[in-house]
Amino acid sequence: MIRTLVVEDDPLIADAHRAYVERISGFAAVGVVHQGGEALRFLAAHEVDLVLLDFYLPDMGGLEVCRAMRARGDTADVIAVTSARDLQVVRTAVSQGVVQYLLKPFTFASFREKLQRYADYHRHIGAPHATAAQHDIDLAFSALRGTSGAALPKGLSPETMVAVVQALRELSGELSATQVGAEVGVSRVTARRYLEHLADQGLAERRPRYGGPGRPEHSYHWRREAG
Repeated sequence: MIRTLVVEDDPLIADAHRAYVERISGFAAVGVVHQGGEALRFLAAHEVDLVLLDFYLPDMGGLEVCRAMRARGDTADVIAVTSARDLQVVRTAVSQGVVQYLLKPFTFASFREKLQRYADYHRHIGAPHATAAQHDIDLAFSALRGTSGAALPKGLSPETMVAVVQALRELSGELSATQVGAEVGVSRVTARRYLEHLADQGLAERRPRYGGPGRPEHSYHWRREAG
């Protein structure tokens, strides 16, 4: 569960954002505050993974909150939820570790998309293996930014690719497309497209699996040298 703090000076909007968070699977709103100082005090006393941060607060700016967080070693991720459109503000926000930027006003669909992309990133970066290959890093950031940074073929999504890679790395033995599909929550045919792409890229190894009539089904496993 991604523990989320809502920081918004308008109580009605803050409550709406809290309700939005609670509607998205995998997220929990652990607090709502209305000022920057309150946010810093809350972060000092509670475990928080993600801060939804308004940049126009009555006591201090959102960028000041970010700077104060980083200065004291607080590593919670920040999504800016703001009407601030100045590009200099955006550049500074990125330099302070803001991972997403959501401009007001927005729909719930836009809000959900940002948080779901963040969840894919968070899940991949927080995977239990100790090291990451370039492909892992590309997949994580492509999920976060909503780009095809990993050069995926048309029709393949970074989010599903992250899940397939994790399944291969974390499950032992030779896996069929049916097994991977069941683990990820997609069909066998869909899983096979992702597995074939990984095999073509040299990141997974495919082997024919015999034992039944008709064409043999392939099994797949993650190549250790891929990282």
